[in-house]
This record gives sequence, C-alpha cells and structure tokens, in this order.
Amino acid sequence: MIAWDDIGIILGRKRFGETDLIVTALTREHGRHAGLVKGGVSRRMRGELEPGSRVTLSWRARLDEHLGSFRHEGAAAVPVAVLEHPARLAALVSACALLDLALPEREPHPELYALAGELLDRLESGDWAAVYADFERGLLEALGFGLRLDACAVTGAAEGLRWVSPKTGCAVSEAAGAAWAARLLPFPEVFRRTGIASYEDVVAGLGVTGYFLERHVLDGRGFPEARGRLIERLSKARVGNDENG
Repeated sequence: MIAWDDIGIILGRKRFGETDLIVTALTREHGRHAGLVKGGVSRRMRGELEPGSRVTLSWRARLDEHLGSFRHEGAAAVPVAVLEHPARLAALVSACALLDLALPEREPHPELYALAGELLDRLESGDWAAVYADFERGLLEALGFGLRLDACAVTGAAEGLRWVSPKTGCAVSEAAGAAWAARLLPFPEVFRRTGIASYEDVVAGLGVTGYFLERHVLDGRGFPEARGRLIERLSKARVGNDENG
C-alpha cells in the first residue's frame, strides 16, 4: 500500500460512475495529483471540492502507478465575495484550469503551490487583477520560460523599456528595438508596479503572458474558457472600477 498526506488546492473534477468523482489537486509536496473520491457527487462533497477550495488530502493506492483514492478534510471554501463576482471567479477558475492543463502529473512544484495560494488570498484585494497577471508570469517562470523584464537584453539599461522579444521573453528598450518594433511585443506595464494597475494594463499584460503560455506551455491545447471571460470582462470594465469587473 502506498500512502501520503498533504495539503492541496482543488483544480478540477469529473464524474466517475453514478456517485464518484475523479478529483485533481495541486498539492504542496506531491504536485498535481489525481484521485478517486467515493460519493463525491453528493451535495456536501461537491461543495467542498469546488476548484479553488483548499483541503487536507490523504491519498491511498495499492501501487504507485494506480489512480488511487482521496479522502479530504478541513475544506476551506472559496469566499462568497469571489463566487459572486464574475471577473474574480473567472480569474480563479482560469488559474485552476491552467495549472491542471500545464503541470505534469506528480511532479512537485512547491513554488507554484505558494503562488496559487497567494492568488487565492488576494482575490478579495483591490489589485486582484494584477495579482492574476503575476500568477501567469510566475507559471511561465516555474515551467522554464520566465520573462526577463528588469533590463534591456541589448543594452543592459533599466530605463526606457518599451518592448519584449517574442523569441526570448526579454525586455528591449525603445532605443535598441526601434528598428524591429513591428516584430516585438509591447512591454507589459502591469509588471512595472507603480501603483494599482488599470484593467487596460492588466489585459495588455495577459496578452504578453498568453503569447508565451500558448507557445511554450499549452502545446496547442488552447486556453481555458474562463480566461477568455476574464479578459472580456476586464476589457469592458471602466479603468479602476472593480464593480464593473
């Protein structure tokens, strides 16, 4: 018998048979991991196993390569304020779905567990949308394609950054990149962090992170629908007015 106990964030679930669920979670020590939850379709269990819920998990299997089963306790549900706010809920669902799509199974990523936890903690804050952009940037970093935005890759200058190279993910200054401007991505202002970012800056930043996620992480599988809903709502919202998000 193989067994472990860990804490995790529920990423997704799907029905298995009449009464059970196969649940996927991002655990702190064991990475993205799936397991069968007996009786998971019950109203109580489904409420505790929503994407974004934080739980203590016990996994058991006869052999390590088996799916195994989960038992859970101590579920911390997603706050009502997030569930009732369409854009924040879309950010939550998008983050969980991206992690479920992008991460190899059973490969520990404690830094991503911490990053996802920070996003969940900040979804009720005033800068939640910028924190979501940070999450996507952190996901790229953890999977080996971090954006290098502190200084120009050509000159080393930290001032006048205007573009990002679509090949390397490195910043390029206005002076160094003017001749190739049509081939470069716009510098994501959301990552300058000079205050609470506007929704316009967040959407532009997600355009950049999305470019690299699509090419280096998702392998043609496409983005979660929730990410599209998030971008649509932020695009329609008045700058800085969270009520419209």
